[in-house]
Amino acid sequence: MPGPEQQVPADGGRAPRPARTEENADVIVVGAGPAGSTAAYHLARTGLDVLLLEKSAFPREKVCGDGLTPRAVKQLTDLGIDVSEQAGWLRNQGLRLISGRRALEFDWPELSAYPGHGLVRRRADFDELLARRAASAGARLIERANVAGPLVDERSGRITGVTAKLGDERRPVSYQAPVVVAADGNSTRLSVAMKRYRRTDRAMGVAYRTYFTTPRHQDRYLEAWLDLRDPGDPARRLLPGYAWVFGMGDGTANVGLGVLDTAHVDLDWRDLLRRWCDSLPPAYGYTPDAVTEPVRGSALPMGLNRQPHYADGLLLIGDAGGTVSPGTGEGIAYAMESGRYAAETIVQALARRTDRGRELALRAYPQALRSAYAGYFALGRLAADLLGRPRLLGAAGAAGLGHPALLKVAFRLMVNLTEPNSNDALDRLLHLIGRVAPGR
Repeated sequence: MPGPEQQVPADGGRAPRPARTEENADVIVVGAGPAGSTAAYHLARTGLDVLLLEKSAFPREKVCGDGLTPRAVKQLTDLGIDVSEQAGWLRNQGLRLISGRRALEFDWPELSAYPGHGLVRRRADFDELLARRAASAGARLIERANVAGPLVDERSGRITGVTAKLGDERRPVSYQAPVVVAADGNSTRLSVAMKRYRRTDRAMGVAYRTYFTTPRHQDRYLEAWLDLRDPGDPARRLLPGYAWVFGMGDGTANVGLGVLDTAHVDLDWRDLLRRWCDSLPPAYGYTPDAVTEPVRGSALPMGLNRQPHYADGLLLIGDAGGTVSPGTGEGIAYAMESGRYAAETIVQALARRTDRGRELALRAYPQALRSAYAGYFALGRLAADLLGRPRLLGAAGAAGLGHPALLKVAFRLMVNLTEPNSNDALDRLLHLIGRVAPGR
């Protein structure tokens, strides 16, 4: 039996919390994108008091391809979100890879861990849907809360909360919590203020996208053009990235390109996207008059490029932690997964009865990320490094990226959907390589 000094709290051992006020919480999540809202939902549904701070007001725009793989669909269903077409989603059945004159369609695999379909939804609507779902679970969502910086204990160096400016009047306010989650995107001012800097040895990517009206807007395959080239380049050199066309189901398609910074190619990527669209087949219906939105761009922080992912009370998730896949540029699925990993870690930590126990539990979060992604992201970094070498790019183009066997391998690498007990030899091999590849 525990002695008087060891009495187990009535809530099952959770750390004592301060009296609840509008400015206090168990956890503060800064940023209500896919990572932050997913974390806030999973935290709030356990009964924790969660503050979810979003600098903008919904709906708000984000640069994205809008295509969701089965990994993201799994996270959405775990949030209890209705992903039916009646609820406004467009379902797709796989990925079409185009290289040269060859186009091959690959269906999403039927796996025990993931559904056999993907989805498409615009980010302005998508992000708000996730944020409202977190609020419905009990998170206190505060929009137009521009976080200015951390509150830090001078003796320990731990973050104890954040300062923010609210609304149009930018009213200053301070929020306090024993754990803070940075989900404030690639710029992540909160992480930088806590001296979490980007690793310069990890590749960065950039993405540019626009929308145009098209008769192919209900295409049931996400489409990726692997041999991205400058139409105006007489040498037809291969570029380090790919282009996409994702039908949105609303009369438009999201069209864009994602490129790596490893090759140091000096191009106007916005202009390249416009010129690349000009080269699309007539069946797509692309004309300059069909464009519905201007070209917008965004950075892609890849390969867990900001570290440590936990220290001194602060966890980094989503783009703030660099969880974009370095092999494909996919970000939403990994952002949501990292938010869930962080939430599960925090729930376990706040159930501990001592400061030491809570700290030990929080330190498990970086290990969870490494276990999940180190091998696969290492493969992606290797691919990014190879794509950054013009001679190898030229050799790849000469070898013919459109070979069916190469496209099949490319599909399996891009989607990161494998099972260890699969009967498919390639599936088993890629799963094994993803587990044992060195993650620095």
